[in-house]
Amino acid sequence: MSRERLLAASAIALAVGLMVGCESSESSSQIGLALGSSKPTAKTQPGMARPLTGTAQRPRGAGISLFGELTDSTKIPFAGRAARGLQRHTFTREGADFDPGLDPTGRLLIFASTRHTRRPDIYIKAVGGSAVTQLTDDPASEVQPEITADGKRVAFASDRSGNWDIWVTSIDGQNTQQVTKSPKAEIHPSWSPDGKRLVYCALNDQTRQWELWVADLGKPGTQKFIGYGLFPCWSPKDEVIAFQRARARGTRWFSIWTIQLVDGEPRYPTEVASSSDQALIAPAWTADGKKIVYCSVRTGPGAEASVQGSTSRGDVWVTDVNGLGKIRLTQGDAVNYSPACAPDGRVYFASNRSGFENIWSIVPVVSPAPMADARTTGKSPAAANP
Repeated sequence: MSRERLLAASAIALAVGLMVGCESSESSSQIGLALGSSKPTAKTQPGMARPLTGTAQRPRGAGISLFGELTDSTKIPFAGRAARGLQRHTFTREGADFDPGLDPTGRLLIFASTRHTRRPDIYIKAVGGSAVTQLTDDPASEVQPEITADGKRVAFASDRSGNWDIWVTSIDGQNTQQVTKSPKAEIHPSWSPDGKRLVYCALNDQTRQWELWVADLGKPGTQKFIGYGLFPCWSPKDEVIAFQRARARGTRWFSIWTIQLVDGEPRYPTEVASSSDQALIAPAWTADGKKIVYCSVRTGPGAEASVQGSTSRGDVWVTDVNGLGKIRLTQGDAVNYSPACAPDGRVYFASNRSGFENIWSIVPVVSPAPMADARTTGKSPAAANP
């Protein structure tokens, strides 16, 4: 994983998210278990997470890699030939491109990048083009952009006010407004289908837990707490929000959940995808609102030495909203993360498969193969190896 990516705020948020995976007041040894370490992290207090800062925080004494793999773990069965049509969309060889998003037509790609400075800015380009337009130009960090359904506005997270807040700007970078102004670290905005509200996550300074909040842009300063979790993503079709949430016991791995808003109130929290040996994170919806794509990451012994090494790995998956039909879209030694979906069904993601972190896309094959062979033989069937 590149140094630039670790300096970017998305990696910071993910690192803190993994460290605060225990979303209750627990001992530091249990926090260590959440990180794939049997020993507590030095100087980590019970129930405390490390704060968001301008650089990535690496825990001392804990073997941790954001995408480290447990070498002796059993692979999760997945459908063979799960994806096709791999394409590369950005080509930076300095810095990193990450946090991809699409406009409603699927023709514009928006992303964060450290290609010009060590602190990320937000850029836009045509999916099939090469010219890149810089949307934000601030000494601070700007990450996690998302375009409204009408294609007119962009929400993003920035620390330009001194701590992480949610901001909104027009698609041409004009009329920038600050949405949140609390001392909390607030990141990862996602638009409601009508473009009138934003869901985001905030780190509670007192409990050190990540919380989910909804802001009504028609009522400035109005925010509503809807639960606990990280990296929320609003369905493009319904009042349903997908997010990642940690177990409160055992392995404490993250899993993928959904929650429904009924008259603005959160109802029916549902675990959609989980794993006993890896964290499932960063959910995103397909354009029809019927499937969820997400990433799988692992941590384990010896991973700290390779936190920036080539042996780390993360993969992109897709599943039905009911948790059935899980398909693995990527395979190999690359780090694949931060998925986003286009109207034509193509899944965009950031990957270091070229040796540099850039934006790629792939087309899922929506008919999963039977899983019986994998369970019977104990081996995963071959998958497309982009």
